[in-house]
Amino acid sequence: MNARITKTFTFEAAQTLPHVPTGHKCTQMHGHSFKIEISAEGSVDPHTGWIYDHAMITKAMKPLLEQLDHAYLNEIKGLENPTIENMCFWFWEKLKPQLPGLAEIILHETPTARCSYRGK
Repeated sequence: MNARITKTFTFEAAQTLPHVPTGHKCTQMHGHSFKIEISAEGSVDPHTGWIYDHAMITKAMKPLLEQLDHAYLNEIKGLENPTIENMCFWFWEKLKPQLPGLAEIILHETPTARCSYRGK
């Protein structure tokens, strides 16, 4: 049997978007309460009943959240242009080696704006 597990995290961060058109409101420093969902897919172990322990996702995310929470994203290597699209890719690159079956990252910038990335 195959299944997908998802773990959700939140963090607060500030950003500016340096490549938006002149006059766009996101050229100004602003912040978001980000919500990120990390999903992995795989075969369910018949003994444990798990793909793997959700704690693996938490362990992989912990140093990233410590780096990002209450930070200015533009100062973080790889996030100089911290659009949610670029942020999804950044997370993917950091998490893929640690999380077998990483299937999707969904990053919510606001309650109505989000990006999903599936590694392609």
